[in-house]
Amino acid sequence: MNRPAGAGLRARAAGARDVLRVEGPAAARILVTVVAAWQVALWLGADQPPVFAAVVPLVALRGDPFAALGASVQRVLGVVAGVVIAIVALNLLSPSTGTLALVVALGLAAGMLLRAGGGLNIQVAASSLLVFASTSPDSYALHRLWETVAGAVVTVLLAPLLWPPDPRRTLSALAADCRTHLAAALTDTAAALAAGPAAAYDNLARVTAQNEAVHGDAARAREAARTMRFNPLRRRHREAVRELARAIATAEQLTAQLSTLAREVAAFAGRDDLAADVTRARDHVPALAAATAEAIGDALACRDIVPGLTAARGALAAYAHADSSPVAVVLRRPFQRMLDDLAGTVRG
Repeated sequence: MNRPAGAGLRARAAGARDVLRVEGPAAARILVTVVAAWQVALWLGADQPPVFAAVVPLVALRGDPFAALGASVQRVLGVVAGVVIAIVALNLLSPSTGTLALVVALGLAAGMLLRAGGGLNIQVAASSLLVFASTSPDSYALHRLWETVAGAVVTVLLAPLLWPPDPRRTLSALAADCRTHLAAALTDTAAALAAGPAAAYDNLARVTAQNEAVHGDAARAREAARTMRFNPLRRRHREAVRELARAIATAEQLTAQLSTLAREVAAFAGRDDLAADVTRARDHVPALAAATAEAIGDALACRDIVPGLTAARGALAAYAHADSSPVAVVLRRPFQRMLDDLAGTVRG
């Protein structure tokens, strides 16, 4: 009983360390930026605790510090629009439930327009509501506006310099994950030729899951690549990041052909009238799949893919020479298209 309990404690401690390693830099980045924004607002003459300046990094700095620019712009635009809406409404109308409803409605409507790259900007309505509830709306609005701008400026300036993420490392890990998924999809589909219909359809489900994982990796890769735009400390990695991003984008293209190949194998499995064609395919498709997986691995590792591509094309040609049946033509077509996609990444 003690050993399982100890193992569970160690697992929880390891989990806590993982969380600290991943989230710690983000938390530290937020803390430093909050303190800096607060102090800058005090230096600029804040006569009250500059809470508005400190709130900006709390809102803007989430998992990706380079989303801070968009989030800060969104917040500043929202504050300005919300303050204007509330001041105009209070100068024209007396405070009431109807006026409150109008202010919030106008704030939400403005938030639909001032998206700043995100979704609905609720900052507009929130700022309008806070000004509406203030006992001194004009003074409150002025303080809220300039302190928020100060906090946004500090956030945008500091975020790229404090524990910046490493897009190259992230993309390298995503490329390795894509390589694993694509290689498994290829080799498992080739092996499914020797299995029955049930196994072939099970393989189709697995390939679909592998492809979805690759799509997820590609989406994360695009986000990581975008962080280079405001990443002065990783400038020397830009070319490597571009190459990795291109390789992962190509890997995502290949998933369509992998799905087609898995569907064709499932359709041919168990067909007595195609047994001879499938038997011949077993002599060639595994080698072709292995060679194609090798070429894909080279592309995702940013290595020279010409040797691997040449070997895969040789395996494809050998299969075409040995078997010209319709089944063989159908099975070769996804490989041909995958190799064409890979060839498009070779710099001439």
